[in-house]
Amino acid sequence: MFWADKVAEDLKKRKLPLEWVDDMKTPSGRIHVGALRGVVIHDLVYKALLSKGVKAKYTYIFDNHDPMDALPVYLSREKFEKYLGMPLYKVPSPVEGFKSYADYYAQEFIDVFTAIGCNSEILWASDLYLSGKMNPLIKICLDKAEVIRGIYEELYKRKLASDWFPFSVFCPKCGKQSTTRVFDWDGEKVSFVCEIEKVKWTKGCGFKGEISPFSSIDGVVGKLPWKVEWPCKWKAIGVTVEGAGKDHMSRGGSHDLASLVCKRVLNYPVPYPVGYEFFLVGGRKMSSSKGLGSSSSEMLEILPPELLRFLMVKTKINQAINFDPSGDTIPKLFDDYQKAADAYYNKKDEDLARIFELSQVNKPQKPPIVRFSQLVHWVQMPNMEQEIKKENLGEWVKYARIWLEKYAAESEKFEVQKQLPDTAKSLSLAQKEYLKKIASELEKKWDAEEFQKKLYEWSKEISLPSKDAFAAIYLSLIGKDHGPKAGWLILSLEKEFVQKRFEEAAHLRVILNSVQDLVSVEMPKLIRHDKVRPEIFSIDQNLKQKFPSVSIGIAIIKGVDIKKSDSNLEKEKKELLKSLEGLITEELGKYPEVQSYRKLYKATGIDWHSRRPSPEALLRRVALNKGLYTINTCVDAYNLIVMKHRVSIGAFDLDTIKFPTALRFAREREEILLLGDKESTKYKNGEIAYFDKKGGYNIDFNYRDAQRTAVQLTTKNLYINVDGVYDITPQQVEKSLQEACDKIIKYCGGKLDLFGIETA
Repeated sequence: MFWADKVAEDLKKRKLPLEWVDDMKTPSGRIHVGALRGVVIHDLVYKALLSKGVKAKYTYIFDNHDPMDALPVYLSREKFEKYLGMPLYKVPSPVEGFKSYADYYAQEFIDVFTAIGCNSEILWASDLYLSGKMNPLIKICLDKAEVIRGIYEELYKRKLASDWFPFSVFCPKCGKQSTTRVFDWDGEKVSFVCEIEKVKWTKGCGFKGEISPFSSIDGVVGKLPWKVEWPCKWKAIGVTVEGAGKDHMSRGGSHDLASLVCKRVLNYPVPYPVGYEFFLVGGRKMSSSKGLGSSSSEMLEILPPELLRFLMVKTKINQAINFDPSGDTIPKLFDDYQKAADAYYNKKDEDLARIFELSQVNKPQKPPIVRFSQLVHWVQMPNMEQEIKKENLGEWVKYARIWLEKYAAESEKFEVQKQLPDTAKSLSLAQKEYLKKIASELEKKWDAEEFQKKLYEWSKEISLPSKDAFAAIYLSLIGKDHGPKAGWLILSLEKEFVQKRFEEAAHLRVILNSVQDLVSVEMPKLIRHDKVRPEIFSIDQNLKQKFPSVSIGIAIIKGVDIKKSDSNLEKEKKELLKSLEGLITEELGKYPEVQSYRKLYKATGIDWHSRRPSPEALLRRVALNKGLYTINTCVDAYNLIVMKHRVSIGAFDLDTIKFPTALRFAREREEILLLGDKESTKYKNGEIAYFDKKGGYNIDFNYRDAQRTAVQLTTKNLYINVDGVYDITPQQVEKSLQEACDKIIKYCGGKLDLFGIETA
């Protein structure tokens, strides 16, 4: 049973006259997608209650009276700094047409969650105060200030001053709330001071006075601290169900304090709690005011409403959502949505069908059957409009183009070349015969699926491996040895163009003037091979048997020019650091890639606490605010990719390597002089490392490298490896290797000489 239905069943047993579901957020800036998860989770509980016949209500409170305590990075400091410390509903909107700053950013969020089918009633915290509903609760809290102080002391093990009161005034003179401190209460008025140096980010005015803490239609006087205010709002409107993210719901967190205030101060039953995990974007937690993470409105630009809602619905509430729009995350999300639709319409999987049902914004609607990854290929082909229309793909086309432009790897992109690509020089006689055959068959009228099957059949007729057959098509049309479904690609082009191109490629004559010409002809055959020649690299048989999930990427780049640093590379490093703001060390262990390396270390008797895998070690430095190393333009370049994909990469001086190389278990008495050490380190029996004829050149799957193979400023040729195991797939290894090579060549020059993936 879906989790929200279970919750609704539990709530139904209470037989309350009304279940009031509530959620809330401070509109301190562009509201990040993490807050959207809370909206959807509460919406699911609300709709599950309705489906069980329970009378329910769903509200969303915007805490528009909270003070502006930070300036978002995208706003002008000169214009808005003077409003720091003031309530958000009194700060002007950054865009004309809105009542206030809070109103503007709240409406942006409302537009998003309404678009994905969450139609809660909107409440404003300032209205709760202005209406007088909070006044009796303010009095109770001030009267029982000593009890509340005791709760703080109990939970946080720190004693509050005897003149601390749970209320802060909006200063009548300067309008700020963050700078005021209430130090007395006589039952009718509070005494307060607007302290000049109370906070670092704005200054108070020094005003002292007395004032009634009770708001009226004439204005809001002040507010309770939010951990105390939270339960007061529950009682003020009658909330019976409200959850929050795990940071609030963890032991000793704000929900614990709010619950104790409910019990000991307000005499109100604690609403049914629904705790949920974080929504991370690329592994980082987000902040509205700091501008960290994808805003909810940005997410709606890259995903259709039902897919954004599906992303929230399909993930269990006790699991974090780690959404990284790069790579295959978005294509896989579309695939999963189609599978859920299939379960719903064909009654296959009850839970999956329910997930699809609850993901709908309006009435359930069948999605297209064509996969998103295929659509991405189609939008890059000419003359595919009719096919796209026939498959009802119109609404998804926009998102395919956005993903292709912003997030797709270069390997997903292609363009039909106007001239015959140089890569066609590498075609074998059999490949040329194959192209002739295709050209001769193009006079017939073909269905794309049927034509795709024929392409396979024709390759078998001339005993040409299908991989080489399709490579011939791609090398001749797009200059790569891989690409979209060849049948669709060919039929999307003008028949005469394809015939002329294939005939040209089939009759191409290559005159070899030197050995270098021979190399240039043969090199494309090496690129993107599934296997690497054993005289270059191999995986030891014993290792294959114990770790069958191992996959290794191997590349050679020749003619590099490595420098100490590069200004553009330094900019990239700074951008990466900025994108990782908010990353905490506790999140690192949740990455499947980090978990995979830790699992491998444990299996080989290595303590990963003392020898952290390289992706974890680099990200840990960032989380601890230690910054990034500056080694040289080669190492710094591929480290960017290590942190982006959390996949281990190593680069070595090719000219110091004595082939063949192998990944194998270390043996007793074998040693390695590690980079930066003065004495050799003995391998432990069973450690995994790379070896050449001279010995080991790294230790523990790219944990550390040998001095003799280190990449220096004098290095001219590179030997690169990428390590995958367990949940790190060969596809991830290939992608990381490709991007590492691209990044190294960008900053160090050189030419790719070999590229391959070897799997156990």
